[in-house]
Amino acid sequence: MFLSFGYLILCQILRLVGQGLRGGRSKDIEILVLRHQVEVLRRQVARLDLEPTDRVVLSALSRLLPRSRWSTFFVTPATLLRWHRELVARKWTYPQRRPGRPPIRAEIRALVLRLAWENPTWGHRRVQGELLRLGYRVAPSTVWRS
Repeated sequence: MFLSFGYLILCQILRLVGQGLRGGRSKDIEILVLRHQVEVLRRQVARLDLEPTDRVVLSALSRLLPRSRWSTFFVTPATLLRWHRELVARKWTYPQRRPGRPPIRAEIRALVLRLAWENPTWGHRRVQGELLRLGYRVAPSTVWRS
């Protein structure tokens, strides 16, 4: 929430600065983009590693720069879209559940084990039938695995 609010404020500030420049607006914005990129490249030599603040600045400046001038970026428009997708994915993630059927309740598992222990000659199909008679719907494979 704080990051998106900061991004909106930065966009508004840059928009106000851009309105004050009028005639050579896109040229001045392009110079801002290039200066920021040079600053980022000075910080690292081997591999380009953008910090979140760098991504915010480049994203905000890309909104102000006409598409014809996007060639000045050292990141592609697809990269900007990927950053946005990752941001949205981080915001809207839900707790992951294990795949497959949910596990049976502990009381049913205890009942299966008790029936199997008390009746060693019964197979898993018979135990499943007895559970069905008692009102518990359990698959034979679940009884077999328990």
